[in-house]
Amino acid sequence: MRLGLVGYGNGGRHFHAPYIVAAEGVELAGIVVRDPGRRAQAAVDYPGVPAFDSIEDLIAAGVDAVTITTPPATRRELVLTAVAAGVHVIADKPFASTAADARELADAARAKGVALNAYQNRRWDPDIRTLAKVVASGELGGLRRVESRFDLDEPGGLLLGPHGGLLRDLGAHQVDQLLWLLGPVRSVFAKLDWVELPGGRVDIGYAIALEHASGVRSIVSATKLSRSVEKELRAYGADGSYISHATDAQTAAIFAGRRPLVEGAAWGYEPESAWGEISVATGRRRIPSERGGYQDYYAQFAAALRGEAPFPVPAEEAIRTIEVLDAARASDLEGRVIAIA
Repeated sequence: MRLGLVGYGNGGRHFHAPYIVAAEGVELAGIVVRDPGRRAQAAVDYPGVPAFDSIEDLIAAGVDAVTITTPPATRRELVLTAVAAGVHVIADKPFASTAADARELADAARAKGVALNAYQNRRWDPDIRTLAKVVASGELGGLRRVESRFDLDEPGGLLLGPHGGLLRDLGAHQVDQLLWLLGPVRSVFAKLDWVELPGGRVDIGYAIALEHASGVRSIVSATKLSRSVEKELRAYGADGSYISHATDAQTAAIFAGRRPLVEGAAWGYEPESAWGEISVATGRRRIPSERGGYQDYYAQFAAALRGEAPFPVPAEEAIRTIEVLDAARASDLEGRVIAIA
């Protein structure tokens, strides 16, 4: 699959390109980047990969699919441009500002007969993969509650404006993980933390209670401005519990200069010091990390285009995640539980 990357900011450089070049069956065919400094950096990072001034130029050069990882306010028009050209699309999260906007994109792709997927790469985090294995084993018994907390000390990393806020950013990842793990949600109750910043009013934290159609409950929380750093998963069942405190291993490795293409099968594991612990009647024990790997997202997308696998995160699944985010905003505004059909 010849894949073009649209955007080479923090996301394109650190969360897409290293995984595209490491993915089986995928070739990085070009990068759309206008900023001279970023274009020079892309040339150093990926010598021989052509740079383009526009998505139209990239498509004209010949690609099977594009990943769009530009700022959220610009993403809709770029997705529609690629779809209109008959090119398959991976759109970064937030996939759209609202569920209605997301349905517009999905409808356009369906009408044109192209694949549209959301880059919900954190389904391939080692900690959520490990929790999924623990849940599937049945050792916890009937699952009752799952909690996900992801605190970051990144005051400069908040997106402002109508497309910004932490809920649409990190919340999109956490909610998507729990929908993937626990299935559809039928009700939402949320409280968001709001602050007035020079760029406008923005949500900088949240606590969301979800009730899943299965009867399992989950709680999602995060902040970027409270000087807390924690990535925690908790699962409580009839027969025991599982608790992990992860390191966000892939992100840490990327920013340390390591690359999945170089490390191959050794990539994507939490260090032993961060392994989770299961507690059941027979005692407690550490659970070795499952392998994560954002490159697997791209490999699966390529395999799906060949008819050999399901698509990793189809637009329809992204819409369900955004419906929960929309409900969380409505719940915070109205102070009540919001039902999801």
